[in-house]
Amino acid sequence: MCSILSELYNIIHDRVDRRVRGSYTVQLVEKGKEYIARKVGEEAIEVVIASLAESRERIIDEIADLMYHLMVLMAVSDISLDDVCRELERRRR
Repeated sequence: MCSILSELYNIIHDRVDRRVRGSYTVQLVEKGKEYIARKVGEEAIEVVIASLAESRERIIDEIADLMYHLMVLMAVSDISLDDVCRELERRRR
């Protein structure tokens, strides 16, 4: 896995824990888990739309947005990247 994912997750988790003022991550958290879950759905739809009609760069941009919002949802749900990696490893067998 690329190290930026771990780094980003750690930044998100830190901002959630410390409630860094002015942070978009904190704004999401303050709106609640349901709001974050809806954002994940919205971003997933944007990935689908981009993949059907837009450039490779736009698809990458939308995937990055989706991954960020998934990590925010993971952080507020107390789910780590290691938890997800273990599940993926289990499924590989």
